[in-house]
Amino acid sequence: MPKTDVTTAPFAYDGLDRVIHEKARLGLLTSLMAHPKGLGFADLKQLCGLTDGNLSRHLQVLQEAGLVDVIKGYEGNRPHTTCRLTKSGRRRFLDYLAVLEQLVRDAAKAAGKDEGASGRLGIQPV
Repeated sequence: MPKTDVTTAPFAYDGLDRVIHEKARLGLLTSLMAHPKGLGFADLKQLCGLTDGNLSRHLQVLQEAGLVDVIKGYEGNRPHTTCRLTKSGRRRFLDYLAVLEQLVRDAAKAAGKDEGASGRLGIQPV
């Protein structure tokens, strides 16, 4: 997909990656960003409020996109799955967050000098 010219389409936000932007995957990536050594499947399931099936499917999408590593092994005699961000996944997620921050700034600016709107968005008026 070609990049949109920022000067002619300033609100296109090409950096909002559809793989990341889905609510459950956004939560998964945020959880993994907060735990750089990785998290177990059960921990991710609990933190993000997902079922086994939903978590498995979202992890598959993220893994296929090169954003996460899914490591299957054993702890004792029990199967154990650990997930962590890849280096490129961390970079892509940080790039995504930068675009999202710009979107919030633009929305606050568009709301005008309404301090209530800016305060609710958690940013200072521009």
